[in-house]
Amino acid sequence: MFEWIEAPTKFEARMELFDRIEDADLLLAGAQRLVLQLIGWLCAMQLAVKGIMLKLEHERGRVARAPTEVEILLAEPAWQSDHIVRLLKERLGKLVLEAPVIGLTLHTTQLQPMEPPTESLFPEPGGTEEDQMRMIELLVARLGEDKVRQVKPVADYRPEVANTWVPIQEKVREAMITDQLPPNLSSILRPTWLLVKPIPLLIQNHRPFYGSPLRMVAGPERVEAGWWGDTAARDYWIAEGQEHALYWVYRERVARSGDDPEPRWFLHGLFG
Repeated sequence: MFEWIEAPTKFEARMELFDRIEDADLLLAGAQRLVLQLIGWLCAMQLAVKGIMLKLEHERGRVARAPTEVEILLAEPAWQSDHIVRLLKERLGKLVLEAPVIGLTLHTTQLQPMEPPTESLFPEPGGTEEDQMRMIELLVARLGEDKVRQVKPVADYRPEVANTWVPIQEKVREAMITDQLPPNLSSILRPTWLLVKPIPLLIQNHRPFYGSPLRMVAGPERVEAGWWGDTAARDYWIAEGQEHALYWVYRERVARSGDDPEPRWFLHGLFG
């Protein structure tokens, strides 16, 4: 009676290199062979991978050093080799080796059951959600995690506090965002381009000036928040310049003491 061959419950593959490799780009061919083994194991186990770790092994013995780790985290589970190899290519292309590499080891860090293919008859316009996530993952691998970000609103009326950005790979629950936002904030028109620091505006003929005199076309939106610390008391307006560009400006509601007690105007955002 024959016994069935069962695939191992965990994946880890290793290979020795034919020479000491000092250029990370030359490691891609060996990494691709390990990825093909991984894809076969995933298909046999009906699993998809969300995270892998490629270890670059260096010299052993008296000059031994810890392996260099290249971790790939996927926003969506995958079981195709092309996308994984493309991400490894981007990461290895930016890597500077501190020591020659003599071996490679690949193992999985996150797994989940393989999902069935979509049953939609017609392709989604602009690509499927999976295609979009693959593009984002490619940008993260090419530019770095800190360069590709997503919005994470905070339940605060002050724009500089509510406008929070986190890495794209961080999970942001939509239900949490909806529950935390102030109830009337969704009906207020605010710009998507918020300046890091508001710009003080000149006053000419009793009107704020930014390249040209600004004309108020909508508003005001009154913001009074932060009484426990960084207090904000402002009236926000949508202003239009002579070139018909729209700006988000505010006027301080607290007058200053001294020679110029008039409330100041600031530019805080730009409309597309």
